[in-house]
Amino acid sequence: MKYLFCFAFLVNTFLLSAQCLKICTWNLENLGKSKTDGILEYIAKTLKDFDVVAVQEVSTSPAGAQAVAKIIDALNRKGSKWDYKVSDPTIGKGTERYAFLWKTSRGKLLKSWLEASLAETIDREPFLGVFVSGKDTFLLGSFHAVPKGKNPDLETCQFYKIDEKYEKYHFLIMGDFNSPAKSMGFGSLLKRNVLNTFSSQKTTLKQKPSAAGEHLANEYDNIFYEVDEIILNDKGVIDFSKEFTDLMNARKVSDHLPVWGCYSVKKK
Repeated sequence: MKYLFCFAFLVNTFLLSAQCLKICTWNLENLGKSKTDGILEYIAKTLKDFDVVAVQEVSTSPAGAQAVAKIIDALNRKGSKWDYKVSDPTIGKGTERYAFLWKTSRGKLLKSWLEASLAETIDREPFLGVFVSGKDTFLLGSFHAVPKGKNPDLETCQFYKIDEKYEKYHFLIMGDFNSPAKSMGFGSLLKRNVLNTFSSQKTTLKQKPSAAGEHLANEYDNIFYEVDEIILNDKGVIDFSKEFTDLMNARKVSDHLPVWGCYSVKKK
């Protein structure tokens, strides 16, 4: 009987993972000519099992888009076909590009845009994309907030406007918010039942470990999703730094960890 139970559990787990969309977000810290081909290959190896990836901090130089294309080329040599879309440069201070990467067998990008309605009040306006996966349609937002010293709450408090404006879609917004999920800036999202995937989860790397050996610094990266419309089936954080001899070498990949969740639309 116990073997039958285990088999049923494994089958159910497989079906859930097959039905939900496995979404990852990763701030790749100045993605462009600062990354060697070896690092780009490592990034692709880390991302190969996801369905959709939102990347922040792509350089606005030609090397930024070229680096994304190299990651896609590496992913396409790992058993699945991938496609990608790089945004235009954001308008405000600290300009950069975003990128969406996706496995073509698991989803399709219908359209994407930088949200111009927020360009005057947010330095790096969110990059939005409408994705279809099976019978489910999601509106994904990718975002990189201003640094902590510039009060990112003034930016994140405006995200409810996206959910209001595009209410017909199942909405998720993800990225590097430079603030933890408990910050006041997310209050307007919480009122609309758009909640955080992670709580009290540090996602950035220190320059060097503390005396006690702690190597993680801040709770900055997260995925917010409409809990009244979307089911969170699984989630995780990839602490890739453990694969490197020290933090200095790990930070050549990024100073942020990738975080992910597997989401599906609630059936009515």
